Order: sequence, then C-alpha cells, then structure tokens
Amino acid sequence: MVSLSPPALPLPVSLGHLLQVDSILFAEFQAWKESPTLDKSCSFLDRIYREDVGPCLDFTKQELSELVRVAVEENTLTIEPVASQTLPVVKVSSEECGGPKKCALSGLPRTCKHRIMLGDSGNYYYISPSCRARITAVCNFFTYIRYIQQGLVRQDVELMYWEVMRLRREMSLAKLGFYPSEM
Repeated sequence: MVSLSPPALPLPVSLGHLLQVDSILFAEFQAWKESPTLDKSCSFLDRIYREDVGPCLDFTKQELSELVRVAVEENTLTIEPVASQTLPVVKVSSEECGGPKKCALSGLPRTCKHRIMLGDSGNYYYISPSCRARITAVCNFFTYIRYIQQGLVRQDVELMYWEVMRLRREMSLAKLGFYPSEM
C-alpha cells in the first residue's frame, strides 16, 4: 500500500501561482460565508453534498450509511479504537455490527481497528480503516465549516476557501481508497 501525505495548509507563497480559484465555487463559498448555515439547500453545501459528502458516506450497507450521515451532520458520531481484548458490548446482533474481523459498513471481511457509535444508542459498529478514513474526512469538513459558522476562524476568505478545497480533496481521496496507513 502506498501512503501519500498531502501538503498541509497554509500553502507556501511559492505555490500561490500554481493555484487558480474556480470563480463559481469561490462565489458560492463567498455567498455562504456572508451568512454561514448548515442548511444543505444553499448552493455551496448542496454542491459539496452531491460531489463529496454523499459519495464519501455511501457504503454497501445503505441503512447504516444513512444513520452515519445523520450522526455526522448532527455531530453525534463517536469513533474510537478497538482494544485488542475488548469484547463487543452491543444490543444488536454481531452480524449487523460487524466485528473485529468484519466491517459493518462494507460487509467485507476486514480487520477493524475502530468502531463507531451513533448518538448515545450504546450500539457499536466495527469499521475498516477505509471506512474510518471516509467518515473522518467528512467529519473534518463539517468541523471546519462549523468553526466558520461559529466565527472561530479568523482568516482571509481566500485562505478559508482553500482550506475547504483541501478538505474536499481529502474526502475525494478517502473515497478512492487513499488514506494514511496508520488508520
């Protein structure tokens, strides 16, 4: 497996001439930034849901995928590492939750080093490193736009835009199966 590590923002000034702002995407971001909302009907979030969030959280197990999407949106999803000796404490069958050797989202036999809990249900679902990378990429995006919405990010609008684009790239890479090997 090849491990890629993308450059972190802020980008060096020397790379500035290599980047070109897409005028439509930037205009959508600026309009959203004027009155930031988590309402996915605005053009900025609608595009990101269609192009990035939706595909990234589209797993084989559709019903669980939808529950994960809702938990991510509501900021109620918990991801935690699985201790090697921990036995699952769940209220649903292990077939639904996967297990340390089967991913609950993909249904594939994979070593699952993490598990998720949706809200305070007490039900844990074991997930593969690939699924964890996809969920984490989407969570990182939502965390950043929540920070903008709450006024916690105090940067030039173009720097915020490029951070959003970097987070979108991370979602795309995770969806394609590229993620750090330490997951």
